[in-house]
Order: sequence, then C-alpha cells, then structure tokens
Amino acid sequence: MLTRTISLYRTSFTGLSRESWILSLAMFINRSGTMVIPFMTLYLTGKEMGKSLSEAGIVMGLFGFGAVVGAFFGGRATDKIGFYKVQLFTLFCGGIMFMVLGQIKSFPLICVFTFLLSVVNEAFRPANSAAIAGYSHSGNRTRSYSLNRLAINLGWAFGTSVGGLLASFNYELLFWVDGFTNITAAVVLFYYFNSKKSRIIPPADPLGGEITSAYRDKTYLLFIFLVSCFAMCFFQLFTTIPKYFRDNLHLTEKHIGFIMAFNGLLIVLVEMVLVYKLEGRRNNLVFIIYGTLVTAIAFLSLLLPGDPVLISLVMILLITAGEIMSMPFMNAYWSSRSGERNRGQYAALYTIAWGTAQTLGPLLFSLLVDLTSFTWLFIFMGFLLGFTALGFQRLYKAERTDENQVAL
Repeated sequence: MLTRTISLYRTSFTGLSRESWILSLAMFINRSGTMVIPFMTLYLTGKEMGKSLSEAGIVMGLFGFGAVVGAFFGGRATDKIGFYKVQLFTLFCGGIMFMVLGQIKSFPLICVFTFLLSVVNEAFRPANSAAIAGYSHSGNRTRSYSLNRLAINLGWAFGTSVGGLLASFNYELLFWVDGFTNITAAVVLFYYFNSKKSRIIPPADPLGGEITSAYRDKTYLLFIFLVSCFAMCFFQLFTTIPKYFRDNLHLTEKHIGFIMAFNGLLIVLVEMVLVYKLEGRRNNLVFIIYGTLVTAIAFLSLLLPGDPVLISLVMILLITAGEIMSMPFMNAYWSSRSGERNRGQYAALYTIAWGTAQTLGPLLFSLLVDLTSFTWLFIFMGFLLGFTALGFQRLYKAERTDENQVAL
C-alpha cells in the first residue's frame, strides 16, 4: 500500500518540463513571503491603525482594482515583449513597493500606494500563467498549473503560519519579508532564463488560431463572469473571514495563521495526485461545477453551532476541497481556448476576473456585514455560489451541444 502510494505520487510529478519546475520554484519563494494581503484586514482594523472593516474593505478593494489594471497591461505587455521580461520587472519592483508600503501610516497614502503596488504586483500573474502554458502541452498542462499552485500553496502555508507569528510581534515585519521574497524570486528567474535558451512548446490548440481576440470570445467572457462570482466569495477567506474568526469565534492571530496554513498544506498533499487521476477523464467544467458547490457548502458550514476551532477547521477543509476541484481546471479551461499569439489576452482576462473579485468582494461583502451580520453574508455567498454553479452547468451543456453538432 505504501509502495503504491509513493509510486502514485512520483508518477503524478513526472513528465513536466524543467522550465515548469523553475517557474514553480520562483513562485514558491515568492509566495513564502505572502504575509501582507492575508493579514491586511487585521493590520488595518487592529489597535495601531484603528480602521473600520469598511475602511479595510476600501483598501482591499483598491488592491483588487489595481489587480484588474495590472492584469490588463500585464497581458498586453506579455504578448508584446514576452513573459520573461514582464515577470522580472513586476517581481523586482513589487518587492521594493511592499517595503515602502510598510512605512506608510497615512490612510489616504495607504490607499494610493496599495493601488499602485497591486498594478505592478498583479501584472506578474498573466505573464506567469502564459509562461506555464508556453512550457507545457495539452497532455500535462493541468498538472503544470497544479505544480505551480502547489508551489503557491506550499509557500502560502509557510508564509501565513510565519506571518501569524510575526504579526503578533510587529505587523511591519510582514512588509519587509514580502518584499524580500519578491526580489529573491526575480533573481532565481534571471539566473536560470537569462543563461539558458528555453524551449517553448508550440501550441496544439486550434481554437487560439481561430479567435484572434479573447475580448470577442463570448463563451469565454461568460466563463470570466462566472469565475469573478466564484472568486468574490473565495476571497472572503482572506478578508472578512479572518475578522470573523478573531471577533466572533475569538481565535488568536497565531491560530488564524495556522488555520490558513492548513489550507495550503492540504493542497500540497492532495492536489497533484488528484489532478493526475482526474486530468482528461471528464470535461474541465464538470470538475469546476463540483468545486463551486463544495465551496458554497464551506461558507454555509460557518452557520453551524459548536466548538470554534472545530468549525474553523471544517470550513477550511471544505473550502480547500472546493478549491482543489475547481481552480486547476479553470486554468486548464482558459489555456485550452488560447493560442501563442493571444495567450497574454486570455491570461489577462482570467487574472482580471480575480482582480475584479478582489475589488468588488471586499467592498460589497464588508458593507453587507456592517449593515446586517456575518450570518447573512454566509447565506448570500451560499446562494451566489449556487447560481455560479448553474452558470458553469450551462456552459458545459453548450459545449456538449457543440461537440455533438461537430460529430454529426
């Protein structure tokens, strides 16, 4: 049994390009410093800054708006100058800006600089996504994205747990560590890709050649809208949920950090093997539908009575299951519709979906909490995610209809 398990893990990691591993290594280093955003709401609403949840929501909303702007220009720059240069520039400059943001205490300046930081920092995402697609093929692309997500979540598990400890001493340390890891990741990419001519795998997806602009792909635009709805709810894990854990469940920052780390550790242990077993078995949208429904159950589980620690662990377990079942296949879906000439556009729109969610989610959902309660927030998110799952189901049925017509 143990031998079979080890063999399964080993097999699930084979067949990926060396470049995919380097990109994932850089991502791990970068995400090991992911401390500022998960604790930003706690930082702003804590004793030192003394801001309300709505004000913290404004800051997080500006971060999301900056992500939208950064993704748009990052995608355009990726198609014009290449993903390598865009990644280097955004990682290095973003690192410097994290360090500067930690020194700013004026709320208006925090708002402005958070937006500028997000523009630079989030322009990295479409370039990185395009790079993964460029160094993979249709047979291992979902696993390539899962490897990258594994690196993100392994770094996330480390960063949030250490971040919780650092936050208990001094929140300013989070900004220094986040900036340093950004710059270190840029150094790793420069060392490998600047000294070696990497081989980009030619795309085999015909659809990318038929549709010259992602912004005219109506099916993809509907997909982007649904991803935004999903992401608005999912991002509450990093905005309103930490405050709920602290103020309503009375958990400490250290405990919150370790609970968040549990999310990343589960993904590291399970996702690659699960994706290896599922990749190509069903349409990507089927797994996305299941993941969306499980995420809805995760938020509704917070309405259950009981021990606060147990409730928080159950919620994290469920939302992690939903994340594993949906996000790798969302990446596979968008990349399958793109080609070499428009990959930056498709990656940008996908990043914009998450950036839009970061903009609207904190603003609307924190306002909903201020006007009502967390109970109504969890009920609303359950219904919104149910609606989103129905939307993905409609996309799936449309794809099946198109496939049947082609077969005839």
